[in-house]
Amino acid sequence: MPASETPHALRGAAAGTARATRAALGQLGGGLGTAFPALLVLLRLLLVAVLSVVGVGLLLAPAALRSVRRLADRERLRLARGGPGLPPAGAVPTPLRAALADPVLRRELIWVVLHASLGLLTGLVGVLLPLYAVRDSTFPLWWRWVPTDVDASPWWWTVRTGADAGAVALLGLGWAALTVGATPALARAQASWGLRLLAPPPGTDLSLRVAELTATWAAALDAHVVELRRIERSLHDGAQNRLVGVSVLIGAARRSLTRDPAVTDDLLERAQTATEQALAELRSVVRTILPPVLLDRGLAGAVTGLAAACPVPCAVEVDVEGRLPASVEATAYFVVAEGLTNVARHSGASAARLTVRRRGDELLLRLTDDGRGGADLAAGSGLAGVLHRVRAHDGRLTLTSPPGGPTELEVVLPCGS
Repeated sequence: MPASETPHALRGAAAGTARATRAALGQLGGGLGTAFPALLVLLRLLLVAVLSVVGVGLLLAPAALRSVRRLADRERLRLARGGPGLPPAGAVPTPLRAALADPVLRRELIWVVLHASLGLLTGLVGVLLPLYAVRDSTFPLWWRWVPTDVDASPWWWTVRTGADAGAVALLGLGWAALTVGATPALARAQASWGLRLLAPPPGTDLSLRVAELTATWAAALDAHVVELRRIERSLHDGAQNRLVGVSVLIGAARRSLTRDPAVTDDLLERAQTATEQALAELRSVVRTILPPVLLDRGLAGAVTGLAAACPVPCAVEVDVEGRLPASVEATAYFVVAEGLTNVARHSGASAARLTVRRRGDELLLRLTDDGRGGADLAAGSGLAGVLHRVRAHDGRLTLTSPPGGPTELEVVLPCGS
């Protein structure tokens, strides 16, 4: 290699090493985000197993197994960001015997054990290495500022002189070298059992999932077309007609200006009123596209405001921290607005309850009322539009509304990590 190209090659190699180390640290940190919950899930499984001896654990087992599936799907989503996609495994079989016989769930249980132990260990080592490197390599810069009555020695020897501090700095350089050399291997090891155990079993037919995603894409396109038609109809039937009327009134006012000024004043007043009505309708259409209240108050404030404005008394429970993707918030707002409208118009209910809660990578919306029941998705009501929007997000909608009530509408929307 020519001497002139050597510095450029070295800089490229250093930049590549830095990128690999940074990516590995990010993966290890993300792995800790599922390793700690995996430890909690493992402890929960052990508690359920102990309680199963007296029979109580058998009642708690289905919920514990569902928590395993939710955490495994969360890890699949994390691993899919840096490599081949791992599709979610779907719902856990409802009979406990069938769930325990499910090979996918068995592999997930093994993954929980490994990730709660080895995954937690590799993640902690990977995160602590750079912290030790920074602390020890900078030790000579700050150790003299530590109060004399505090032992500043970071390791097993006592630091009294600058030479002792220099030895700590050399150890810090060793930690830095170990960070660069070991963290990529630790990240691969941490992800390895997830990629093996959480992948679909060999021979699994993914055609059903492909069909579901195709249907989701079609639903998204249909929802988009329906929304465009609704906006066009609102503009054509409302604001456009009023603006045409304003144009006619202004033309008539111009013609009557010289003949009858009194008529001109009346026409201009009517044109101004029609303009104000057109502006109000335009604002109304804009609010249905992306309600400004979502930007101002977030999803929690927006749905609380909807519940407060509902004629039927509605208790609200909201547990959503931070902001969600704008499309998810808009869909959730539409679902709640349409659901409360149906409660007020059709249910005959005296009370309702709205729950909005984030569960990991999913947003749960549940609306219940004590009305007459009998709601039907196939009846062509506004619930059909809700279903289209939910499917466009690859979400799930469940409606339980027996004659005589009560009615429960539950929607689950993926919202990312």
